Amino acid sequence: MIFYLISALAAAGIALHLWRERRALAPGRTVEIALLWLLPCQAGLGGLWAFLGHAFRADQVAAGIGWAPGSPFQSEVAAANLAFGVLGLLCLRRRGGFWLATGLGYSVFLLGAAFVHIQDIVHSGNTAVYNAGPILYLGDIAVPLLLLALLALYRRGRPA
Repeated sequence: MIFYLISALAAAGIALHLWRERRALAPGRTVEIALLWLLPCQAGLGGLWAFLGHAFRADQVAAGIGWAPGSPFQSEVAAANLAFGVLGLLCLRRRGGFWLATGLGYSVFLLGAAFVHIQDIVHSGNTAVYNAGPILYLGDIAVPLLLLALLALYRRGRPA
């Protein structure tokens, strides 16, 4: 549920921001505005929310993924999500290469998670709510692919 709220916040922020600047919108500014909202919301707030779940509700999250509770992987995933959450929020103040590093790292992390979840679906038939469905194809696949595409467009318009 929170994933959808965070995504809605990012979409509403982008739409409102674009509407406010509609007359003075320079080429490439649309991409910049999208990243300005997506990185802090998806990586920042999403990363912090995932950290809270993996750190403080580890057994419930593991059950939602269809995996056994009590595994130390939860602490490692929590730490990774905390790191990306902090980096995502720092994207509010930092731009350029910082955005690229944050978005690239977060995207690799999510696409790697997607790969693991897809393997689990194929090999064990695990279709638990956090292993398959919207979290997989929206959160772990669509969001990182969108971020990578926007970052490529953003970098194309900037000097290296």
